[in-house]
Amino acid sequence: MWDQIAANRRKSIILVVSMAMLLFVVGFVVGMLFFGGEAGGIIGIAMAAIIWIVMTLAAYYAGNDIFLSISKARKIEKQDHPRLFNVVEEMKIASGLSKMPDVYIIDTPALNAFATGRDADHAAVAITSGLLQKLNRDELQGVIAHEMAHINNRDVLLMMMAGVMMGAIVMLADMAMYYLFFSAVMGGGRGRQNRRGGSEGGQAYIIILIVAIVLIIVAPILAQIIYFAISRKREYLADASAAQYTRYPEGLASALEKLSTSTAELQSANRATAPMYIVNPLHRKGMKMSDLSSTHPPISERIKILRSMGGGAGLSDYDSAYRKVHGTSGAGIVPAAAMAGGGMGLAAGPVQAREAQQEPEELERARETSDVLWKLSDYTFLTCTCGTKLKIPPKFKSKVVKCPHCGASNSIPGPLKL
Repeated sequence: MWDQIAANRRKSIILVVSMAMLLFVVGFVVGMLFFGGEAGGIIGIAMAAIIWIVMTLAAYYAGNDIFLSISKARKIEKQDHPRLFNVVEEMKIASGLSKMPDVYIIDTPALNAFATGRDADHAAVAITSGLLQKLNRDELQGVIAHEMAHINNRDVLLMMMAGVMMGAIVMLADMAMYYLFFSAVMGGGRGRQNRRGGSEGGQAYIIILIVAIVLIIVAPILAQIIYFAISRKREYLADASAAQYTRYPEGLASALEKLSTSTAELQSANRATAPMYIVNPLHRKGMKMSDLSSTHPPISERIKILRSMGGGAGLSDYDSAYRKVHGTSGAGIVPAAAMAGGGMGLAAGPVQAREAQQEPEELERARETSDVLWKLSDYTFLTCTCGTKLKIPPKFKSKVVKCPHCGASNSIPGPLKL
């Protein structure tokens, strides 16, 4: 998929440059409003450039940590959740990534996942605890493979950079809005001074005012439309790659089906972070998933494409299914060069047969996941002689705990974590 990655990089540059131009236009108008005249506009451009550079550098070097922190994700190690780590390791090998991404868990019943990082060497995948409880191994593989594809295709860096640009534009537009509000409250401010300087100054101010109002309304909307439109296409490509990595499209299709029925709200998600998730975390009942404001394609359509791949698991199979579902004989969603190359050295291949496996039941998966969350909260685990697993909070004062089942007293070994 090297050609595809190169294409993504070119599109990333075009996107960043385009959004930078929009940012500078907003900065120019804001500068004219605050400082007056073309000189004020130049000052506004300079301010916009400084904001853009600072936020871009912050996103590139610290965006990973910022995004994980906003999402309330907590890092885990292999001993914390061996099943999840095994799946991530399998998909790391299948996708050809150079380094194992860090693994995080988000404590929420909502079903979702995302990947982040500027490149494969600084990447992370985050899974909600609700998703870990609901998905079997094949479904979990499909979700992890989807996120690995985002890392492999350099989508995560693009979305972080686009998010930074959108945030900067919205911030400048808000500054202009606040200025107009306080200017009206204070009796005209700069506009009154311009009118005193003559009718030409007053007319210039009115023109700038109109342009500012238009930009305040249009700029954030335009930035979000570009941001979301890019995300939607990349979801299709990540689904195609996931089917190829796992050789089992039904795994991801079944996972998406479960995710689509989730009613739990992901509290930590917002408009800036929503495009990073595998499904739109801001979806509400009655809202059309195909709306322009949606960060993802319709889930039902993604499932239909995966289940229309006709026994194949390659990129060309997905592309044919995409064109079939969309009723078009023209270009599909996967670049021709990517299909010709097989994708990162992987042969297309048929769907792999799945042998019956001893999967942990949902109740067992729930206990497995809750144990991880207890450990992350510094609880101490102690097994009673009757076999009951006792979970002791970090601030427990006594050195002896009584088993609620058999009544036996158990000594707590060593100091508890505080």
